[in-house]
Amino acid sequence: MIFELCPEEATFLSRVRQFANEVVLPQTREWEKNTAFAPSIWGQLGEIGLLSMTLPVEKGGIGVSCSAYVEACRELAKADPALSMNVAAINALCVGHIDHFGTPEQQTKYLPGIVKGDIKLAWGLTEPDAGSDARRVRTAATPIADQPGYFHLNGEKMFITNGGNADLIIMVARTSETELSAFLLETNQPGFEIVERIHTIGVSASNTVRFKLDNAVAWHTPCTFEQAIGLLYRGRLGIAAMAVGIAEKAQELALEYSKQREQFNRRLCDMQSVQNMLADNETEIEAARLLLHKGAMLYDRGESVVKISSQAKLYASETANRATNRAIQIHGGRGMTSMYLVEKLWRDAKLTEIGEGCSEIQRMVIAKQALR
Repeated sequence: MIFELCPEEATFLSRVRQFANEVVLPQTREWEKNTAFAPSIWGQLGEIGLLSMTLPVEKGGIGVSCSAYVEACRELAKADPALSMNVAAINALCVGHIDHFGTPEQQTKYLPGIVKGDIKLAWGLTEPDAGSDARRVRTAATPIADQPGYFHLNGEKMFITNGGNADLIIMVARTSETELSAFLLETNQPGFEIVERIHTIGVSASNTVRFKLDNAVAWHTPCTFEQAIGLLYRGRLGIAAMAVGIAEKAQELALEYSKQREQFNRRLCDMQSVQNMLADNETEIEAARLLLHKGAMLYDRGESVVKISSQAKLYASETANRATNRAIQIHGGRGMTSMYLVEKLWRDAKLTEIGEGCSEIQRMVIAKQALR
């Protein structure tokens, strides 16, 4: 690491690592088979502090640095990428939003339950016609005349991570033809209806859904669209950490297998072609880690991470896809079966090139920053 963690953060990450290895990893295949996390996981995440990493201590969180946040996401991804994805988004986008833009009344009502895992969260931006072009959001927010601060939401959202589990969703909606803002929407109301569960080929334990809103009541959080979207920069570092964790785990498994498997009276790891793949993985993973750690360090310094967060996510996500592909190649036919974890990591890795801004968007951001 190019940064140093304080003793409290080092202890926290040690607990996360132990939790990931002893609790999460043994369940990753079962969760995928059931397309759901164990319900008990939310309370366990809350107990460790994984649901309040980005929340200051004075508001009930553990308030770790961005450097510790990305390391926690990386450790979780090595055990279960889907859980890492959810934890990354919940902290950066959901808890981060309530921390920065929630009113004192909103924070008092929701944060205690969020920290414990009693209130499960999701972030609602994407719509059937609004993906990479976030300003195409058409969900409409109309003020409720006799309830100041409350709005009726009408529209449809899709590809909402953890949306099927969520008790509270931070919802991006249009307040006029030119303006968008964000709202807190409780899901236990008649105006909220899940249309379908979206089953994906990777990270399938995450309850991703499509839902519609019919005069659903939501509580406005005073912020602009730009402020709400600005949370994506730390979120992209979280997905970059997820990608690095996937790549690291794939490399770990490829190294182990190459030392055990023999062909032509030689171990695979003694063959130059296999060594080349392992060497490429080692180099690319190290580079991805350095970009990730630099981005987290700059965030902790209060510097702009617009460019570096896109660089870290772009490179780490594409590294994860290359590393898992090579790991399968090294495993040969066995790598294409569910007997070995590398095929799951291969499928999970693809999400990192798409979620929280696809690779094409990251390149646009990087180029725009370079041309300023």
